[in-house]
Amino acid sequence: MQEDFLSNLNVHPLLRNTLIGAVAIIFGLIIKVVISKSFRWLARLWPNFLIDSIIKRLAGPVTSFVPLLFFNFSLDYMGLESHAGRVLNKFVEIALTVNFAIILVRIIKVLEDYFYHRYDLNKEDNLKERKVRTQLQFVRKFLVSLIVILTIAVVLLSFESMRKIGTGLLTGVGIGGIIIGFAAQKSLGNLLAGFQIAFTQPIRIDDVLVVEGEWGRVEEITLTYVVVSIWDQRRLILPITYFIEKPFQNWTRVSAQLLGTVFLYLDYDAPIAAMRDQLTEILTGHPLWDKRVNVVQVTDSKQDVIEVRLLLSARNSSQAFDLRCEVRERMIAFLREHYPESLPKTRADLAFPGKSKVLPFQESQD
Repeated sequence: MQEDFLSNLNVHPLLRNTLIGAVAIIFGLIIKVVISKSFRWLARLWPNFLIDSIIKRLAGPVTSFVPLLFFNFSLDYMGLESHAGRVLNKFVEIALTVNFAIILVRIIKVLEDYFYHRYDLNKEDNLKERKVRTQLQFVRKFLVSLIVILTIAVVLLSFESMRKIGTGLLTGVGIGGIIIGFAAQKSLGNLLAGFQIAFTQPIRIDDVLVVEGEWGRVEEITLTYVVVSIWDQRRLILPITYFIEKPFQNWTRVSAQLLGTVFLYLDYDAPIAAMRDQLTEILTGHPLWDKRVNVVQVTDSKQDVIEVRLLLSARNSSQAFDLRCEVRERMIAFLREHYPESLPKTRADLAFPGKSKVLPFQESQD
């Protein structure tokens, strides 16, 4: 009935189709504005992080998707049978496919924002948060890559010529599969290693590592490589398979809490008991000390000096490093001021020519 009414309009077909398309687009824009206003009104009425994220991530793609969707519906009423009409139909179909893929990617970003907000890394003991973020980051990149690949495949297969080429290529899929398998084995190895790291988690986002002789934090885990942020703001880029095949140190594998060590090399006259009291005085009330460990031990004795280890604890690696530096500075200042004889010294036994050497505790003979 509606199609008959539109076809009986005594206007030029081009003008009629233009009017139908314009009305559809305007109607789609009105629907989009209504949706946008509803979400913004809801955000003011009920302030919520998730609503703000939805508005931020989806406002752009929805602005083009809704009018395109209504314009696609209007094509059925235009009666386009010419080559130009088929081209327009194909263009709208591809635009809708790409726009829908963008919306899916943005929805994944909304979910990522939600989990990032819920599992905040700015905590002293953030082991659970680092676990979730590591898995989430890998899954998000994998899903986005999958959406992009499927979208490209759908767009290409929508062309008749591409379907014919694909049918012809099926005859050589056996040989092609072998060639691709050899060529892509490294990439597939990285992908499988990424899955293993995401779910077994030998490393996580924000883990503290010692790798290749460098100390740093895991900043990013991609499908193919890992970025380690070094303490001096350099970035160490390693293939993701490195963390499956080679050994490395993970200081925060079980907990963010760490033990810090300070080694001092002192003379045998060093006052160990006084050093224990001084370390307790330094740590007591210090904001970086977590009150778990406070130990002074003589761990080695060498020919000229003894090795004294000061063991202390902190909530995370950054605080442990700062606390170690401060304890080292204050302990050296304490020894230099109160026990200067305990600092390392070199002893020498001088013999003068023409005089007999008298050994300590040796009595001279008459």
